[in-house]
Amino acid sequence: MKDLLRARTSLKEEIEILLNNQVKMEAEASAKYLAMASWCDRNGFKNSAKYFLHQSDEERGHMLKIFNYLMTVGGTAISPEVSGVKQEYPTFKSVFETALQSEIAVTQSINRIVTAARREEDYATENFLQWFVSEQIEEEDNARRAIELFDVIGEDGTGLYVIDKAIGKIGSEE
Repeated sequence: MKDLLRARTSLKEEIEILLNNQVKMEAEASAKYLAMASWCDRNGFKNSAKYFLHQSDEERGHMLKIFNYLMTVGGTAISPEVSGVKQEYPTFKSVFETALQSEIAVTQSINRIVTAARREEDYATENFLQWFVSEQIEEEDNARRAIELFDVIGEDGTGLYVIDKAIGKIGSEE
């Protein structure tokens, strides 16, 4: 039966597994950003909470895009389980540092899938993933810009308030 199912798609099993792993990674990123939004909200950083809610929606969209691609090409898309999402952060800045680390990990994962697709001569998947390659440039840039605000503005006095206000503008000036 598995051979018959495999014959119904040109998608190699290795690529299908990598794409499903990416679906899970995007779902985890979405859940992390929800937790970050909640942390920011609880700590009075309303603009940052809104920023992370938006980021969570974006990551869910990325997950669905890959999930739908898997179904479209005859693969088996697996609904991911997400657990163990960190809910607490030691500082406001650490929330953004964690977000940047997460975006870098996603970029590296996308790059690994592109490399595997190229190696397998899976040009459809490689082409599909080019959108994600471009998207990750923007995602990392936004995360870096947020962290730079802590260095430029500083965290003393009203600094955290000003940083939170500035976070609300990241990504909206395009």
